[in-house]
Amino acid sequence: ARGVGLARDTGRQVMELLSRGVNPRVIITREAMQNAFMVDMALGGSTNSVLHLIAIAYEAGIDFPLSAINEISAKTPHLTKLSPAGDYRIEDLDLAGGIPAVMKEINTLLNMGVKRVSGKPLTEELAGAEVRDKDVIRPFSQPHSPTGGLAMLFGNLAPEGAVVKSAAVSSGMLSHKGVARVFNSEEEATEAILSGSINPGEVVVIRYEGPKGGPGMREMLGPTSLLSGMGLGDKVALITDGRFSGATKGAAIGHISPEAASGGPLAAIKEGDTIVIDIPEHRIDVDLSDEEIKGRLSQLPEFESNIKTGYLFRYAERVTSAGRGAVFEK
Repeated sequence: ARGVGLARDTGRQVMELLSRGVNPRVIITREAMQNAFMVDMALGGSTNSVLHLIAIAYEAGIDFPLSAINEISAKTPHLTKLSPAGDYRIEDLDLAGGIPAVMKEINTLLNMGVKRVSGKPLTEELAGAEVRDKDVIRPFSQPHSPTGGLAMLFGNLAPEGAVVKSAAVSSGMLSHKGVARVFNSEEEATEAILSGSINPGEVVVIRYEGPKGGPGMREMLGPTSLLSGMGLGDKVALITDGRFSGATKGAAIGHISPEAASGGPLAAIKEGDTIVIDIPEHRIDVDLSDEEIKGRLSQLPEFESNIKTGYLFRYAERVTSAGRGAVFEK
């Protein structure tokens, strides 16, 4: 019965907004997007939020490049460490005051003039919010880190960007140089990890798992969980044009763009190449010249999806890489 009541209230609110001329594009502005990313950074970051919010920005006609997220991260303190990066869980965050309390703690950074579905100004909406547990939601002046929980990486391996949940990376893996172990699917990588053939210091490369290559960009939860469970989570980096779930921790770098299936540099990597990761400097590179990368890519056959019919076939034909939100270009 409560669900039916909520559904009716939602319908009434939709009609009320419509009568006032309030539609999604009125609410979803560049300033609102900046607020969303600031809250995300304060919470420790979600790699998937980057994918979704960049796609929403595209649909709303807002130019919001990945590099802008690094600028937001640089000034937003990381206030909350939730599992698996920390010991607290989402219900602890709720009991500590929830998202409104986090927003109130960073309100000096937020754009307070954004339009709200409620019609109320943001200052009024946050007036009653309070932090009820300063261990769960740390004060602005005493963060886990002075910068946010996500980092966008660029370099000759990811000209259009990649994303890492830096808040969940051990200090020893923030900068890492290792030999590439290359796999063309999640299944291949999983088999190698289970066989014990992955060694400390190596960089596991999983490609052809992006929006076009998947097709559909599956979560790489299996390989990251296995590496962590085998004690390699803080000894091995994993890079992919696929994506991760919120349960991922360690040096797991996803959304590498352009993806391998679109002829991105990830497709040029060979077993034994040296991968250089520098999260503080927002870099991810392969130790190859531009000429070598270009030469290798020119020798590769054009990617052919194993899906030949139906909507997924059309999707694979049209979709862009994750750095652009995995959207369909108009």
